[in-house]
Amino acid sequence: MADSPVDRLIRAQGWLEALGTLLQGAVGGVYGGLRGPGRLAKDLAHGSRLLGHPLHPALTDVPLGAWFVAVVADLVALLDHAFPTQAGDLALAVGLVTGLGAVITGLTDHHETYGHELAVATAHGVLMVLVMALMFASLLLRWFAGLGLHGLAVALAVLGLLLALGAAYLGGHLSFGLGTMVNRNAFTEGPEEYVTVGRAEDFVEGEPRAVLAGGVPVLVVRQGGRLFGIADTCSHAGGPLHEGTLRGDVVTCPWHGSRFCVRDGSVRGGPATFAQPVFEVREHAGAVEVRRARALV
Repeated sequence: MADSPVDRLIRAQGWLEALGTLLQGAVGGVYGGLRGPGRLAKDLAHGSRLLGHPLHPALTDVPLGAWFVAVVADLVALLDHAFPTQAGDLALAVGLVTGLGAVITGLTDHHETYGHELAVATAHGVLMVLVMALMFASLLLRWFAGLGLHGLAVALAVLGLLLALGAAYLGGHLSFGLGTMVNRNAFTEGPEEYVTVGRAEDFVEGEPRAVLAGGVPVLVVRQGGRLFGIADTCSHAGGPLHEGTLRGDVVTCPWHGSRFCVRDGSVRGGPATFAQPVFEVREHAGAVEVRRARALV
């Protein structure tokens, strides 16, 4: 796929990937230093726990909407002095408070990117940090409105909103152009009828094995004599689960550490937020056969 002008511009900024790597180290250090609670907090920030969907995109709508309202209210107040300036002030403050949640979740998702994806994510983050700084400066200036600084405060808010829209474009490019945090199994189907994927003796107790069922990579695991199957492609970034580690009934992706239950495909740990598709596995006449779970039909 040919690079867009934005991609070419970002590739020319070698410092972005270096800065992104430093940020990843800092974020990883904070979560890692908290140990168990840190893993839980990281899963919550990704959206792996409770939500089952990326959390960052949902949170970004609130500050963007609040800042848009703030700028509109500010401009109306400049044109009509009967309109209270406090309306824009309040909306700006709401955007800043909710923006903190967006920053935390954004940095958490940024921690699991690499290469050009990392550079784009870093550019997006740098712009949003600048936006937060401009909005905070605008809020401070509003406290000194009696000194005639309200006009400057409004100008900073307008500039911040324009930069936020540019950052939002990069955020959309991360998801829709580069596939960051999208479900890699969104179009996975698999065969409707059982297909043979190997001999029964090839599937040893507790040893993950990757097979192809109707062209779909499937991870098959025998536990307690029973066979279980989930999609082998990690829903987070496409990592091969069969190359990961299996402890009990949980397999860990070798790429970013997402964890899934091999019995039902559920997410047991992020950064993945989407569950793995489940396949029905049976032994028949000495062979192992796989088909997509009826719930997916």
